[in-house]
Formats: sequence, structure tokens, C-alpha cells
Amino acid sequence: MDVIPPPLEQLIKELTKLPGIGKITATRLALYILRKPADNALSLAETLSSLHDSIQLCSTCFAFSEHDPCAICSDQRRNHRVICVVEGPGDLLAIEKTSSFHGVYHILHGVISPLEGIGPKELKIKELLERVRDTEVEEVLIATNLTVPGEATGSFLIDNLQQYPVKVTRLACGISMGMDIKYADQHTLARAIAGRQNFS
Repeated sequence: MDVIPPPLEQLIKELTKLPGIGKITATRLALYILRKPADNALSLAETLSSLHDSIQLCSTCFAFSEHDPCAICSDQRRNHRVICVVEGPGDLLAIEKTSSFHGVYHILHGVISPLEGIGPKELKIKELLERVRDTEVEEVLIATNLTVPGEATGSFLIDNLQQYPVKVTRLACGISMGMDIKYADQHTLARAIAGRQNFS
């Protein structure tokens, strides 16, 4: 005898396909949706079904957007001579929340990872190099994550950008605000020393 009705089981199965959602969380979400009025579920379903039709990639920076170009690329108040290169849309959102970057972006949609069969051709690297070549870009800020694939991707970009007369920078990293130096791991401390600032 099935304890969970097949339609509910199917919803749980679909929810577990989302990143970070295991079977327990998926079951909790499915039961929550089932307990709510049918109108709520219908609204969610309609939103999901129209998502791919209403959202597209910006042809300039490859951010998800309702319009092309996106709001950032079409904003003339932004500094279009400075491009921040990020791995994914979530990284763009995180940087935008700081309100400290006023340039534009380029989203790679991943990182180089040979073990997963992801090389430079699978990312938006060719488009970045063309953008630097064809526009008046002065600086490219590499903001890939500090993971092995992120560092490898950053190094690949730096090597390929050297053929252009553009300043290439990397996000500063090291000791975080409020951290006691003696508790920092060796790698973090080494990066902080290598990236030290000149105040003279």
C-alpha cells in the first residue's frame, strides 16, 4: 500500500532535483503546497511555466533579464569601461547588494572543470574576449570564486586578456573584517600578505 499518493510522490521527486533540496525538505515543501489553497499552487505553477518564456539572457553580459539589453547594460550611469567577470547570476546579485561596484558585468555561466567536461568553449569566455576587443574597456575585474576551478578559470582569463591593452584586476582576498589573525588558516593569511596594500 502506498503511504504517499503518486501525484504527491511525483512533486517530491521533482523538488529534489533543485540544488540543496533533499527528500525531507522536498517532502516538507510538497506538504506545505498541498495544505495551501489550490489557487496558491496554480499561481506557482503558472509562474514556473511562464518563466522560460519571459526571461532571456542579455546579449551583452549574459545576465538573466526580461529585456535585452538588461537593466545594468542599458544604464548609462554605469561605468561601461569596467567589466566585472563572475561565474553566475548569483554572484552578480551578491556584488550588487554591496552598492560598491558601478561598472558592468560579464557572466561566464560556470567555471573550467575538466573532470565535469567543462572547458573554455562551454563558458562565455569567447564572448568576453570579443567584448574587450571590440569596445573601449579599460579594466576587467576577475571575480571568480576562490575554489580550485574558480582560480583555474581566473588564471585562464588573465592569460588570455594579456593580449589586449586592458588593466586586469582580481578581487582582494585574505583576512576578513573582525577576524583575529592568529585564527586565520595558512592559505588565507598567505593570500592576505600577497595582496597587501600600499598606503604610501
